[in-house]
Amino acid sequence: MWNEFKQFALRGNVVDLAIGIIIGAAFSKIVDSLVGDIFMPVIGAITGGLDFTNYFTPLSEAVTAPALAEAKNQGAVLAWGSFITAAINFIIIAWILFLLVKGMNRLRRTEDVKTGTADKPAEIPADVKLLTEIRDLMKAGRSL
Repeated sequence: MWNEFKQFALRGNVVDLAIGIIIGAAFSKIVDSLVGDIFMPVIGAITGGLDFTNYFTPLSEAVTAPALAEAKNQGAVLAWGSFITAAINFIIIAWILFLLVKGMNRLRRTEDVKTGTADKPAEIPADVKLLTEIRDLMKAGRSL
């Protein structure tokens, strides 16, 4: 059983996934800082001091604090400003990943052009060719 587990754990896909998760966690911290420290202050300056992170709706009459952290200690709150910030984080991450994949695809196309594999059609497997011939013969009404 140990050998099977070791074989599973050291498979390329599992290691790639683990590396992706670690890089994703680090990337998430960078994006959180980008949003919290750069974008949100700029948005706040443009909108006259608007800071989404402190916007909330109290769900209890006991909540009287003006700041979200204090309000959470007093009772239940609907922290919709935090949700807006998380949504902005998601949009930024999605946009950056889109640009990253787009750039990688452009690099791949450039490499394909350099190596001469850009316009070559994919090789059709032999079994698919055989099935295509059988289909064409059956359409023509001929027997095998």
